[in-house]
Amino acid sequence: MPRTEFTARFKARQQLLGAFVKTPTSHASEILGGAGFDFVVIDEEHAPIDRFTTDQILLGCRVSDIAGLVRVPSSAPSAIQSVLDCGATGVLVPHVASADIARAVVAASRYRGGARGFSNSPRAGGYGATGMWAHIEAQDRDIAVLAMIEDRDAIDVIEDIVAVDGLDGIFIGRGDLTVSLGATSASEPAVKDAVARIMAAARNVGKPICVMVGSVDEIGPFRAEGASAFIVSSDQGLLRLSANRIRAEFRAAAN
Repeated sequence: MPRTEFTARFKARQQLLGAFVKTPTSHASEILGGAGFDFVVIDEEHAPIDRFTTDQILLGCRVSDIAGLVRVPSSAPSAIQSVLDCGATGVLVPHVASADIARAVVAASRYRGGARGFSNSPRAGGYGATGMWAHIEAQDRDIAVLAMIEDRDAIDVIEDIVAVDGLDGIFIGRGDLTVSLGATSASEPAVKDAVARIMAAARNVGKPICVMVGSVDEIGPFRAEGASAFIVSSDQGLLRLSANRIRAEFRAAAN
């Protein structure tokens, strides 16, 4: 899938496969793109990745024509603008716990009707080759803005959050949600009920849902509830999984 088609396919709720990138090099995005993944999410929130590294990883995304989204460290406009200027296909913004935060996130991500600071000089604007209004039109059309729903407070106002105009979809952060609800695992009823409410609210307004799954076996149940974009592991997780499998095969062969 060409990376430029990601947002249109996401909004159309087509089935999309992605993975987190937590290693601060471009290689994982190139490998995952070559393997046929639809997107990666560069993790600035929980990995040692800064703006320069994000810029390099996004270059790797372009090499392999895979959509590169970024989980920014906060909802600060400067954090959002930074990655969009570098050429990110979209942003996952953590801890969107109110409609006001969601509106601020949308404003920081959009030119028309928003408050994104203009520059066509970085990669997103072809280093100045794209004219002002062509750049504005393309960015406002092609950038995907996802709110991460992962707080107890967000559950009580989830209908208001998902209804915010310009918010393209949601990502359900089950890990943080589990902690916020005081549960011991995502399989507890309180977490499952919260996830079901979030998904129902998104379905009711036609907003796409992205969720991280522990394995491909979880995709079916979430898809039945309306999820269409799935993050399966991370570059580090895939490396660990493969390493453990090879170690076990080696021990078996050596005995």
